[in-house]
Amino acid sequence: MNNNEVRMSRRNAIKSIGVTVAATAIGGARAEDAAQAATKLKGHINHSVCQWCYGKIAKEDLAKKCVELGIKGIDLLGPADFPLLKKYGLVGTMTPTSSIGKGLNRKENHAECLDAIRKSVEATAAEGWPNVICFSGNRAGMADDEGLKNCAEAIKQVVGLCEEKKVTLCMELLNSKVNHKDYMCDHTEWGAQLCKAVGSPRFKLLYDIYHMQIMEGDIIATIRKNIEYIGHVHTGGVPGRNEIDEKQELNYPAIMQALVDLKYTGYVAQEFVPKRDPLTSLTESIKICDV
Repeated sequence: MNNNEVRMSRRNAIKSIGVTVAATAIGGARAEDAAQAATKLKGHINHSVCQWCYGKIAKEDLAKKCVELGIKGIDLLGPADFPLLKKYGLVGTMTPTSSIGKGLNRKENHAECLDAIRKSVEATAAEGWPNVICFSGNRAGMADDEGLKNCAEAIKQVVGLCEEKKVTLCMELLNSKVNHKDYMCDHTEWGAQLCKAVGSPRFKLLYDIYHMQIMEGDIIATIRKNIEYIGHVHTGGVPGRNEIDEKQELNYPAIMQALVDLKYTGYVAQEFVPKRDPLTSLTESIKICDV
């Protein structure tokens, strides 16, 4: 090989290396862009998460992760935590009131429960946030129709305030088979009848998919039938209330698509207890539900 050939060979090699480096850089940038695009949420589901499931993680760390994932809010944090939510631009998506054990189906609980509801409604409305939770209480021998009548009587005393403040009071549907023995609001039909009895768009149901799969199944058909009464949604894998991945029996992408098709605009809050790394599981759950 003569000197000219050597110089040409070197030039070609350098040119080839330059092209390869440039291509790699472009490819890397494209890969990064693709990764960012892949993690960008579609915007059809308003994502939230229940803080109690992540009790081992500092609330501020959870808030930061929510921002990173595109989660819009956190469920079941009270006024003491509102400054933290506002610091990170998050919404308090469901404000607590009284405990599950203090239900509206017993008149002797009305004064205490309604006082807690009014305070939560006022605090929630002051931030422009959407929902406050309530509970039916247990049967303890009470007939379901009597409990429904008592709940309606109580709710009618505060629903006017809810309408004025533009806050929705949501009664949670819970299973009475595994987790909340004897709880009265344990079937969607009972909850829907209560919504009809109250007769206000500011009283709806917190439809917990985990609980209702245990009690009645037929999730998508039930949601379709009762969508006008559903103001908020919780998730959870069945059985076990753990991750909502392929290891449990519910098809969450199909359920989320049904909500989208029905033009549901409320929040979907992840309420499963992670068995693996909590924040990794939370990340995966958002991807599963982001249809």
